[in-house]
Amino acid sequence: MSAKMDFTIMKALSYLNAPFWLMGVVGAEKSYMKNPIIGSERLNKLGLHRKRVEIAEAMANSRRSRLASVVPDEHRAFFDQNGYMVVENFLPAEIYEKLLMETAEKTFAAREMRQGQTVTRMTPLPPEVLNANPGIASAARSPLAKGMIRYAASQGGQPHCFMQTVIAEPNKGPKDPQTDVHSDTFHATAKAWLFLQDVGEEDGPFCFVPGSHKMTPERLEWEYENSLSASADNRSHHASGSFRIQAEELDRLGLSQPVRMAVPGNTLIVADTHAFHGRTPSERPTTRAEIHWHHRRNPFLPWTGLDPVSLPLIREREMNLFLGVSDFQEKHMKKPTIWRDVGDVKLRSEAHI
Repeated sequence: MSAKMDFTIMKALSYLNAPFWLMGVVGAEKSYMKNPIIGSERLNKLGLHRKRVEIAEAMANSRRSRLASVVPDEHRAFFDQNGYMVVENFLPAEIYEKLLMETAEKTFAAREMRQGQTVTRMTPLPPEVLNANPGIASAARSPLAKGMIRYAASQGGQPHCFMQTVIAEPNKGPKDPQTDVHSDTFHATAKAWLFLQDVGEEDGPFCFVPGSHKMTPERLEWEYENSLSASADNRSHHASGSFRIQAEELDRLGLSQPVRMAVPGNTLIVADTHAFHGRTPSERPTTRAEIHWHHRRNPFLPWTGLDPVSLPLIREREMNLFLGVSDFQEKHMKKPTIWRDVGDVKLRSEAHI
Protein backbone atom coordinates (compact mmCIF):
# COMPACT_ATOMS: atom_id res chain seq x y z
CA MET A 1 0.00 0.00 0.00
CA SER A 2 1.42 3.39 -1.00
CA ALA A 3 2.22 6.12 1.48
CA LYS A 4 -0.35 8.33 -0.28
CA MET A 5 -3.07 5.71 0.20
CA ASP A 6 -2.02 5.25 3.85
CA PHE A 7 -2.42 9.00 4.38
CA THR A 8 -5.82 9.02 2.66
CA ILE A 9 -7.10 6.18 4.83
CA MET A 10 -5.80 7.75 8.04
CA LYS A 11 -7.37 11.09 7.09
CA ALA A 12 -10.71 9.40 6.38
CA LEU A 13 -10.58 7.53 9.68
CA SER A 14 -9.80 10.73 11.54
CA TYR A 15 -13.17 12.15 10.54
CA LEU A 16 -14.80 9.47 12.66
CA ASN A 17 -13.74 11.74 15.53
CA ALA A 18 -15.84 14.61 14.16
CA PRO A 19 -18.74 14.08 16.62
CA PHE A 20 -16.28 14.22 19.51
CA TRP A 21 -14.69 17.38 18.09
CA LEU A 22 -18.14 18.99 17.90
CA MET A 23 -18.93 17.93 21.47
CA GLY A 24 -15.66 19.56 22.53
CA VAL A 25 -16.73 22.88 21.01
CA VAL A 26 -19.79 22.98 23.29
CA GLY A 27 -17.79 21.78 26.27
CA ALA A 28 -14.57 22.57 28.10
CA GLU A 29 -12.24 21.37 25.31
CA LYS A 30 -9.51 23.96 24.73
CA SER A 31 -6.74 22.34 22.67
CA TYR A 32 -6.01 23.90 19.29
CA MET A 33 -3.77 20.95 18.43
CA LYS A 34 -6.08 18.06 19.30
CA ASN A 35 -9.36 19.50 18.07
CA PRO A 36 -9.19 20.77 14.45
CA ILE A 37 -12.50 22.61 14.78
CA ILE A 38 -11.31 24.63 17.77
CA GLY A 39 -7.93 25.08 16.07
CA SER A 40 -9.34 26.15 12.71
CA GLU A 41 -7.92 29.52 11.67
CA ARG A 42 -10.82 30.02 9.23
CA LEU A 43 -13.48 29.39 11.89
CA ASN A 44 -11.70 31.54 14.43
CA LYS A 45 -11.46 34.39 11.92
CA LEU A 46 -15.24 34.08 11.70
CA GLY A 47 -15.38 34.40 15.49
CA LEU A 48 -15.60 30.85 16.86
CA HIS A 49 -13.23 31.37 19.79
CA ARG A 50 -14.52 34.88 20.47
CA LYS A 51 -18.09 33.59 20.68
CA ARG A 52 -17.13 30.69 22.97
CA VAL A 53 -15.43 33.19 25.31
CA GLU A 54 -18.37 35.59 25.28
CA ILE A 55 -20.98 32.90 25.97
CA ALA A 56 -18.84 31.29 28.68
CA GLU A 57 -18.40 34.68 30.36
CA ALA A 58 -22.14 35.37 30.34
CA MET A 59 -22.89 31.94 31.80
CA ALA A 60 -20.23 32.39 34.48
CA ASN A 61 -21.73 35.71 35.58
CA SER A 62 -25.17 34.12 35.80
CA ARG A 63 -23.97 31.16 37.87
CA ARG A 64 -21.84 33.32 40.21
CA SER A 65 -24.85 35.39 41.15
CA ARG A 66 -26.43 32.18 42.49
CA LEU A 67 -23.30 31.09 44.38
CA ALA A 68 -22.53 34.42 46.06
CA SER A 69 -24.37 33.95 49.36
CA VAL A 70 -21.86 31.44 50.81
CA VAL A 71 -18.85 33.78 50.45
CA PRO A 72 -18.28 36.49 53.09
CA ASP A 73 -18.99 39.95 51.70
CA GLU A 74 -15.43 41.28 52.08
CA HIS A 75 -13.90 38.30 50.23
CA ARG A 76 -16.51 38.42 47.49
CA ALA A 77 -16.00 42.16 46.92
CA PHE A 78 -12.22 41.71 46.77
CA PHE A 79 -12.56 38.82 44.34
CA ASP A 80 -14.94 40.71 42.06
CA GLN A 81 -12.34 43.47 41.75
CA ASN A 82 -9.15 41.40 41.64
CA GLY A 83 -9.96 37.80 40.67
CA TYR A 84 -8.56 36.11 43.76
CA MET A 85 -9.08 35.84 47.53
CA VAL A 86 -6.53 35.58 50.37
CA VAL A 87 -7.44 34.41 53.89
CA GLU A 88 -4.67 34.26 56.49
CA ASN A 89 -5.08 32.03 59.58
CA PHE A 90 -7.67 30.09 57.64
CA LEU A 91 -7.87 27.12 60.00
CA PRO A 92 -8.19 27.48 63.76
CA ALA A 93 -4.75 27.15 65.35
CA GLU A 94 -5.42 23.78 67.00
CA ILE A 95 -6.70 22.23 63.77
CA TYR A 96 -3.79 23.64 61.77
CA GLU A 97 -1.31 22.16 64.28
CA LYS A 98 -3.05 18.79 63.99
CA LEU A 99 -2.82 19.05 60.21
CA LEU A 100 0.92 19.77 60.41
CA MET A 101 1.47 16.80 62.74
CA GLU A 102 -0.42 14.45 60.43
CA THR A 103 1.61 15.53 57.39
CA ALA A 104 5.02 15.63 59.10
CA GLU A 105 5.97 11.98 59.48
CA LYS A 106 3.27 9.82 57.88
CA THR A 107 3.66 8.36 54.41
CA PHE A 108 0.95 8.53 51.75
CA ALA A 109 0.47 6.93 48.33
CA ALA A 110 1.62 9.52 45.80
CA ARG A 111 2.32 10.29 42.15
CA GLU A 112 4.88 12.67 40.68
CA MET A 113 5.39 14.50 37.40
CA ARG A 114 8.30 16.62 36.24
CA GLN A 115 7.99 19.87 34.29
CA GLY A 116 11.47 21.16 33.63
CA GLN A 117 13.10 22.17 36.89
CA THR A 118 10.02 21.41 38.97
CA VAL A 119 8.59 18.15 40.27
CA THR A 120 4.95 18.19 41.40
CA ARG A 121 3.81 15.47 43.78
CA MET A 122 0.10 14.63 44.00
CA THR A 123 -1.17 12.85 47.11
CA PRO A 124 -4.83 11.82 46.64
CA LEU A 125 -7.20 12.14 49.58
CA PRO A 126 -9.78 9.34 49.35
CA PRO A 127 -12.22 8.84 52.23
CA GLU A 128 -10.00 6.31 54.01
CA VAL A 129 -7.14 8.83 54.22
CA LEU A 130 -9.42 11.67 55.34
CA ASN A 131 -11.19 9.57 57.95
CA ALA A 132 -7.83 8.56 59.46
CA ASN A 133 -6.51 12.14 59.53
CA PRO A 134 -9.01 14.60 61.05
CA GLY A 135 -6.74 17.63 60.59
CA ILE A 136 -6.37 17.00 56.86
CA ALA A 137 -10.09 16.25 56.63
CA SER A 138 -11.01 19.55 58.32
CA ALA A 139 -9.13 21.42 55.60
CA ALA A 140 -10.19 19.30 52.62
CA ARG A 141 -13.85 19.27 53.64
CA SER A 142 -14.05 22.91 54.73
CA PRO A 143 -17.44 24.33 53.65
CA LEU A 144 -15.97 27.84 53.49
CA ALA A 145 -13.09 26.78 51.23
CA LYS A 146 -15.46 24.90 48.94
CA GLY A 147 -17.85 27.84 48.80
CA MET A 148 -15.07 30.25 47.84
CA ILE A 149 -13.73 27.84 45.20
CA ARG A 150 -17.18 27.37 43.70
CA TYR A 151 -17.67 31.12 43.50
CA ALA A 152 -14.28 31.65 41.85
CA ALA A 153 -14.97 28.89 39.33
CA SER A 154 -18.59 30.03 38.89
CA GLN A 155 -19.53 26.36 39.26
CA GLY A 156 -21.31 24.29 41.86
CA GLY A 157 -20.34 20.71 42.59
CA GLN A 158 -17.35 18.98 44.14
CA PRO A 159 -13.90 20.59 43.73
CA HIS A 160 -11.08 18.07 43.27
CA CYS A 161 -8.85 18.06 46.35
CA PHE A 162 -5.45 16.51 47.06
CA MET A 163 -2.23 17.29 48.86
CA GLN A 164 0.41 18.80 46.61
CA THR A 165 4.15 19.14 47.01
CA VAL A 166 6.07 21.45 44.66
CA ILE A 167 9.78 20.64 44.54
CA ALA A 168 11.89 23.24 42.72
CA GLU A 169 15.32 22.13 41.51
CA PRO A 170 16.81 25.18 39.74
CA ASN A 171 19.94 23.30 38.69
CA LYS A 172 18.08 20.47 36.94
CA GLY A 173 16.33 20.37 33.61
CA PRO A 174 14.94 23.13 31.35
CA LYS A 175 12.65 25.94 32.41
CA ASP A 176 9.44 25.07 34.23
CA PRO A 177 6.62 26.01 31.76
CA GLN A 178 4.35 26.95 34.67
CA THR A 179 6.62 29.94 35.38
CA ASP A 180 5.34 31.57 32.18
CA VAL A 181 2.47 33.91 33.04
CA HIS A 182 -0.60 32.31 31.50
CA SER A 183 -4.34 31.69 31.55
CA ASP A 184 -5.41 28.09 32.17
CA THR A 185 -8.27 28.09 29.70
CA PHE A 186 -10.85 30.27 27.93
CA HIS A 187 -13.40 30.36 30.76
CA ALA A 188 -13.71 30.84 34.51
CA THR A 189 -12.08 28.05 36.51
CA ALA A 190 -10.61 27.90 40.00
CA LYS A 191 -7.57 26.66 41.86
CA ALA A 192 -6.87 27.04 45.57
CA TRP A 193 -3.94 26.46 47.90
CA LEU A 194 -3.81 26.15 51.68
CA PHE A 195 -0.10 26.52 52.42
CA LEU A 196 1.43 24.29 55.07
CA GLN A 197 4.44 26.53 55.67
CA ASP A 198 5.52 30.13 55.11
CA VAL A 199 6.13 30.97 51.45
CA GLY A 200 8.80 33.65 51.02
CA GLU A 201 9.64 35.93 48.10
CA GLU A 202 12.48 33.61 47.02
CA ASP A 203 10.50 30.39 47.39
CA GLY A 204 8.79 30.46 44.00
CA PRO A 205 5.45 31.86 45.22
CA PHE A 206 2.25 31.94 43.23
CA CYS A 207 1.86 35.13 41.20
CA PHE A 208 -1.29 36.74 39.82
CA VAL A 209 -2.25 39.69 37.63
CA PRO A 210 -5.00 41.56 39.56
CA GLY A 211 -8.14 42.23 37.57
CA SER A 212 -7.16 39.98 34.66
CA HIS A 213 -10.22 37.77 35.22
CA LYS A 214 -12.40 40.49 33.68
CA MET A 215 -13.32 40.05 30.02
CA THR A 216 -12.65 43.59 28.86
CA PRO A 217 -12.85 44.53 25.15
CA GLU A 218 -9.04 44.59 25.14
CA ARG A 219 -8.82 41.08 26.60
CA LEU A 220 -11.43 39.76 24.19
CA GLU A 221 -9.48 41.17 21.24
CA TRP A 222 -6.28 39.58 22.60
CA GLU A 223 -8.10 36.23 22.86
CA TYR A 224 -9.26 36.59 19.26
CA GLU A 225 -5.77 37.40 17.98
CA ASN A 226 -4.24 34.41 19.72
CA SER A 227 -6.93 32.04 18.49
CA LEU A 228 -5.83 32.67 14.89
CA SER A 229 -2.33 31.27 15.36
CA ALA A 230 -2.47 29.05 18.44
CA SER A 231 -2.64 25.73 16.55
CA ALA A 232 0.74 26.41 14.93
CA ASP A 233 2.45 27.89 18.00
CA ASN A 234 5.66 26.09 19.04
CA ARG A 235 4.79 26.48 22.73
CA SER A 236 2.90 23.28 23.47
CA HIS A 237 0.91 24.69 26.40
CA HIS A 238 -0.11 27.74 24.37
CA ALA A 239 -1.17 25.51 21.46
CA SER A 240 -3.15 23.42 23.94
CA GLY A 241 -5.28 26.43 24.85
CA SER A 242 -3.41 27.67 27.93
CA PHE A 243 -2.41 31.01 26.42
CA ARG A 244 0.90 32.54 27.52
CA ILE A 245 1.28 36.32 27.78
CA GLN A 246 4.32 38.60 27.78
CA ALA A 247 4.95 41.60 30.05
CA GLU A 248 4.47 44.12 27.24
CA GLU A 249 1.14 42.53 26.31
CA LEU A 250 -0.09 43.04 29.87
CA ASP A 251 0.73 46.73 29.46
CA ARG A 252 -1.22 46.83 26.20
CA LEU A 253 -4.24 45.32 27.94
CA GLY A 254 -4.07 47.97 30.66
CA LEU A 255 -3.07 45.42 33.31
CA SER A 256 -0.40 45.56 35.99
CA GLN A 257 2.51 43.14 36.25
CA PRO A 258 1.98 39.98 38.37
CA VAL A 259 1.82 40.29 42.15
CA ARG A 260 3.83 37.72 44.13
CA MET A 261 1.84 35.93 46.83
CA ALA A 262 4.45 35.59 49.61
CA VAL A 263 2.28 34.47 52.53
CA PRO A 264 2.56 32.83 55.96
CA GLY A 265 1.55 29.24 56.57
CA ASN A 266 -2.15 28.54 57.10
CA THR A 267 -3.04 31.02 54.34
CA LEU A 268 -5.71 30.07 51.80
CA ILE A 269 -5.50 31.54 48.30
CA VAL A 270 -8.40 31.02 45.89
CA ALA A 271 -8.05 32.26 42.32
CA ASP A 272 -9.91 32.28 39.03
CA THR A 273 -7.16 30.84 36.84
CA HIS A 274 -8.77 32.07 33.66
CA ALA A 275 -6.96 35.19 34.84
CA PHE A 276 -3.23 35.53 34.19
CA HIS A 277 -1.07 33.83 36.79
CA GLY A 278 1.96 31.59 37.18
CA ARG A 279 4.52 30.02 39.43
CA THR A 280 7.39 32.42 40.19
CA PRO A 281 10.76 30.84 39.36
CA SER A 282 12.52 29.67 42.52
CA GLU A 283 16.05 30.99 42.91
CA ARG A 284 17.09 28.13 45.19
CA PRO A 285 16.01 24.54 45.86
CA THR A 286 12.67 24.62 47.67
CA THR A 287 9.97 22.20 48.77
CA ARG A 288 6.48 23.56 49.33
CA ALA A 289 3.52 21.54 50.62
CA GLU A 290 -0.14 22.51 50.44
CA ILE A 291 -3.70 21.30 50.38
CA HIS A 292 -4.72 21.94 46.79
CA TRP A 293 -8.07 22.16 45.01
CA HIS A 294 -9.08 22.71 41.43
CA HIS A 295 -12.56 23.06 39.97
CA ARG A 296 -13.42 23.07 36.27
CA ARG A 297 -16.67 22.03 34.61
CA ASN A 298 -18.38 22.62 31.27
CA PRO A 299 -18.49 26.45 30.99
CA PHE A 300 -21.76 26.44 29.07
CA LEU A 301 -23.89 24.77 31.76
CA PRO A 302 -26.79 27.00 32.89
CA TRP A 303 -27.09 25.20 36.24
CA THR A 304 -24.78 25.01 39.26
CA GLY A 305 -25.69 21.51 40.42
CA LEU A 306 -25.97 18.07 38.80
CA ASP A 307 -22.26 17.35 39.20
CA PRO A 308 -21.49 13.61 38.76
CA VAL A 309 -18.35 14.01 40.89
CA SER A 310 -20.61 14.84 43.86
CA LEU A 311 -22.24 11.40 43.79
CA PRO A 312 -21.52 9.34 46.94
CA LEU A 313 -19.51 6.59 45.20
CA ILE A 314 -17.34 9.15 43.35
CA ARG A 315 -16.99 12.05 45.80
CA GLU A 316 -13.45 12.19 47.30
CA ARG A 317 -12.45 9.22 45.12
CA GLU A 318 -12.27 11.17 41.86
CA MET A 319 -8.47 11.53 41.82
CA ASN A 320 -7.89 7.79 42.33
CA LEU A 321 -10.48 7.05 39.64
CA PHE A 322 -8.70 9.46 37.29
CA LEU A 323 -5.34 7.81 38.00
CA GLY A 324 -6.83 4.36 37.49
CA VAL A 325 -8.17 5.34 34.08
CA SER A 326 -4.81 6.90 33.18
CA ASP A 327 -2.97 3.72 34.16
CA PHE A 328 -5.37 1.60 32.09
CA GLN A 329 -4.90 3.83 29.05
CA GLU A 330 -1.12 3.67 29.40
CA LYS A 331 -1.09 -0.12 29.74
CA HIS A 332 -3.69 -1.06 27.14
CA MET A 333 -4.04 1.92 24.79
CA LYS A 334 -0.45 3.20 24.59
CA LYS A 335 -1.38 6.62 26.01
CA PRO A 336 1.41 7.51 28.47
CA THR A 337 0.40 9.18 31.72
CA ILE A 338 2.44 12.07 33.11
CA TRP A 339 1.82 10.92 36.69
CA ARG A 340 4.38 8.32 37.83
CA ASP A 341 3.60 6.11 40.82
CA VAL A 342 6.26 6.64 43.52
CA GLY A 343 4.66 4.49 46.22
CA ASP A 344 4.12 5.59 49.82
CA VAL A 345 6.26 8.64 50.60
CA LYS A 346 6.36 11.52 53.06
CA LEU A 347 4.72 14.74 51.92
CA ARG A 348 7.97 16.73 52.05
CA SER A 349 10.41 14.02 50.90
CA GLU A 350 12.79 14.69 48.03
CA ALA A 351 11.70 14.04 44.45
CA HIS A 352 11.67 10.44 43.26
CA ILE A 353 11.69 11.04 39.49
